[in-house]
Amino acid sequence: MPTVQSARPDRRDAAVAPALMLGQIFSLQVGSALAKEAYATVGPTALAGMRIVFSAAFLWLLVRPRLRQVTARQWRAAVCLGLVLAAMNLTYFHAIGHLPLGVAATLELLGPLGLSIVLSRRPEHVMAALLALAGVLLLAAPGASLPAVGVALGITAAVCRAGYVLLNQRVGRLFADWTGLTLALACGACVLAPVTVLTDGQDVAAHPAVLGTGAAVALLSSLIPYSLDMTLLRRIDARTFGVLLALSPAVGAGIGFALLHEQLTARQLAAMALIVVAGAWSLRRANPSRTTGVQCNG
Repeated sequence: MPTVQSARPDRRDAAVAPALMLGQIFSLQVGSALAKEAYATVGPTALAGMRIVFSAAFLWLLVRPRLRQVTARQWRAAVCLGLVLAAMNLTYFHAIGHLPLGVAATLELLGPLGLSIVLSRRPEHVMAALLALAGVLLLAAPGASLPAVGVALGITAAVCRAGYVLLNQRVGRLFADWTGLTLALACGACVLAPVTVLTDGQDVAAHPAVLGTGAAVALLSSLIPYSLDMTLLRRIDARTFGVLLALSPAVGAGIGFALLHEQLTARQLAAMALIVVAGAWSLRRANPSRTTGVQCNG
């Protein structure tokens, strides 16, 4: 049974991780914004389906996986990740149909942050995760009632996101290249494609230009972020990943201020400060000299 040395970042990984995470966040935020703008033409299910189908097609052409070399254990991990990806895409895109983009993204972050707390074994790790969680919750409470269906979808997406972090890390350890992510996206596409055709096929056929939007959304909000996620999860543990992911609302607020001239309230600035401090603290408190063996059990 192979033993993979991972779980805790070394100094180089700790330096690279924030840059990779920021790239993931910027790409995902822009892709989600493009998707929401297209809701006037097609529904959330169509965008979720196109997102994962185009992502799977792009990556399959790039990787060209050799299926005969994939073991049963690798297939199980990839299929599980694909099912979680399909559920996460569908619930999140429906959530942003009911909630503001920032609120939906923030609710989804509760999954990785909760996972960070569960996986924490040292008091300072718990404090860093709780600090980030406080900032996220501060951003998620706009002071007005939110639609119950939107909140439920956001929480469901959060649970899926937590599962995605664990399964993405597992797939990254079982596959030496990008074959695992390719197979996972293909499995997710096989699940969502028929649903998309049944629910939104006529709308897509009536507006073929939306296929270009779907391809752009796939590239920006799936292919690039998922690839960066797998790279990150090969370098850092799931706890640190969850805390770093909490930078997403702060980056989104910053982009809104810089590009859309959105004014930030004192509460939003305080939340951003909490999240950034938690992310920096998490990396600083990570012990670069320690590694732990992680067995990839089937």
